[in-house]
Amino acid sequence: MAGKTTGWRRLVKATGYSWQGLRAAWEHEAAFRQETVVAVLAAIIACCLDINLVTRLMLIGSVVLVIIVEIINSAIEAVVDRFGGEQHALSGRAKDMGSAAVLLAILLALVVWGSVLWSLQ
Repeated sequence: MAGKTTGWRRLVKATGYSWQGLRAAWEHEAAFRQETVVAVLAAIIACCLDINLVTRLMLIGSVVLVIIVEIINSAIEAVVDRFGGEQHALSGRAKDMGSAAVLLAILLALVVWGSVLWSLQ
């Protein structure tokens, strides 16, 4: 296995690839940019609320989950688009399921935020 990167060098390279992925998502995906702005604002709001640490982490974690799922959805769309623009049922299904995953993550975040804010009344 000559030439295989291991240890710290592998970690540094993997971090670089992850950073490239975040930059690509920011540059090419409007939904990612929008959800990131909302997540940053939500995190700021969560830090201003008079709540315990676990609740704060739930609020922030729920919006970070939306960003994570959006990146996965964007990756699915990129791979599907890479293999051609012709209509295919499986391509459409893959894109629709990725979109559904984002929707479910958003709904989860809304339920978490709604529940916490409701309990503060």
